[in-house]
Amino acid sequence: MANFDLNDDSLVVIVGSGAGGGTLGNELAQKGIKVVILEAGDRNEIQDFVNDEWESFAQLAWKDMRTTSGDWRVAHDFPNLPAWIVKSVGGTTTHWAGASLRFHEHEFKTRSVYGNIQGASLLDWPLTLADMEPWYDRAEKKMGVTGTNGIPRLPGNNNFRVMQAGAQKLGYKEVHTGNMAINSQPRDGRGSCQQIGFCFQGCKSGAKWSTLYTEIPKGEDTGNLEVRPNAMVVKIEHDASGKVTGVLYMDEKGATQRQKARVVAVAGNSLESPRLLLNSASSKFPDGLANSSGQVGRNYMRHTTASVYAVFEKPVHMYRGTTMAGIIRDESRNDPKRGFVGGYEMETISLGIPFLAAFLDPGAWGRSFTSALDDYSNMAGMWIIGEDMPQPGNRVTLDKTVKDKFGLPVASVHFDDHPNDVAMRQHGFQQGAAVYDAVGATRTIQTTPYPSTHNLGTNRMSEKPADGVVNRWGQTHDIRNLFVSDGSQFTTGAGCNPTLTIVALAIRQADYIAGQMGQKAI
Repeated sequence: MANFDLNDDSLVVIVGSGAGGGTLGNELAQKGIKVVILEAGDRNEIQDFVNDEWESFAQLAWKDMRTTSGDWRVAHDFPNLPAWIVKSVGGTTTHWAGASLRFHEHEFKTRSVYGNIQGASLLDWPLTLADMEPWYDRAEKKMGVTGTNGIPRLPGNNNFRVMQAGAQKLGYKEVHTGNMAINSQPRDGRGSCQQIGFCFQGCKSGAKWSTLYTEIPKGEDTGNLEVRPNAMVVKIEHDASGKVTGVLYMDEKGATQRQKARVVAVAGNSLESPRLLLNSASSKFPDGLANSSGQVGRNYMRHTTASVYAVFEKPVHMYRGTTMAGIIRDESRNDPKRGFVGGYEMETISLGIPFLAAFLDPGAWGRSFTSALDDYSNMAGMWIIGEDMPQPGNRVTLDKTVKDKFGLPVASVHFDDHPNDVAMRQHGFQQGAAVYDAVGATRTIQTTPYPSTHNLGTNRMSEKPADGVVNRWGQTHDIRNLFVSDGSQFTTGAGCNPTLTIVALAIRQADYIAGQMGQKAI
């Protein structure tokens, strides 16, 4: 494996190893470009994963202190866990369920389509669906997405069959087992899904796509990629002209290291990426790197989410099979007649008893709560994922008093629901319950949002530098050799799972970076 020198200033340094960072690293390595990926967490391989919710959470989750504010329920229930992301090589691709969906055309131009929504900071992407289609094609082939390229879809488990039956009774048409980056047949040196049911805990069979055992090993095999685990980047450095020159990071022994770089790409998720840019403030950039617009940290989105669980007279065993075992897409259209703009998906969800007890109704007790847990075997569940409105006040800032173990301000996350978000969630509750009532549910249970796994915005893409942080290539408007390579570059969130778009953007960005380096433009 490669082992690059700390003083090698020809490198591309990537902060984070998930869907964006891990993919970008491999794509660049395949082009002969030398890359170092710095990952804040351990390197846990497939054999290290555990099929136990709490033990796995302790192994993989980013548990570092954060603070929260705003009217969202998460600030009340999980004040120091606003986001459920991963601190481990592979990032949140070890934890995700595998849903891989393309944006609809209108979701790239929400300002033009939705109009001026009061309180929202809507902005059209500097990209269109037509621009992205070839990159979506490449991402789907890379990830082995079911339902594309002749790859058969996964079989439906009981949780899906219940949802499908109810959906059909309501007249929904686009109902299937999803476009999933989980092998439905052996592919790419990995076997097919064994339906173990612990998708959030790391895939023990390796059937689910993760940069941990797909992109990163392929990049390492070229000799052009080095991954350094337990390397927490604390600052991005620059020279007198403002050009980025490298990063400071804390190694596993707590020692400060300086890695020089020709290019730096930040891919630490929508909380840690803006935090790093803000913590990299200097006399030249007093408000943080790439923040001349004041947009770093703003427009945080987490998707409008909620869950509906239903109890039936007979067993369902929703926990058997893939976690996200099927989807209803009919509500993902934009139809303001429903009382909101944008749309949402209904996707099956299943939580083990420990997580269900924690998330069903946090802090609850008594007969209503315990009887729901008693009915666990007879329960079906779905997750509602919708497009939330970007708002300038929904943002990640640096906490004024709370510091991490390195003495740096932690991320403080403020989020208020927009009225459009609330209306969408209520519609989702209504339709989700109707799906289950149509097939004889004896009880439906509506749950509030969990800690976010879809963290978006905060370094958004924009045509004009004043409106955002990065351009259409994820290149910061202010600094040519500084890039953002994760979901924080999303201009708007769309009503679908974001990983496919993150991967497609990373593949596209790699071509751009390689071209710019070849032209000596960066």
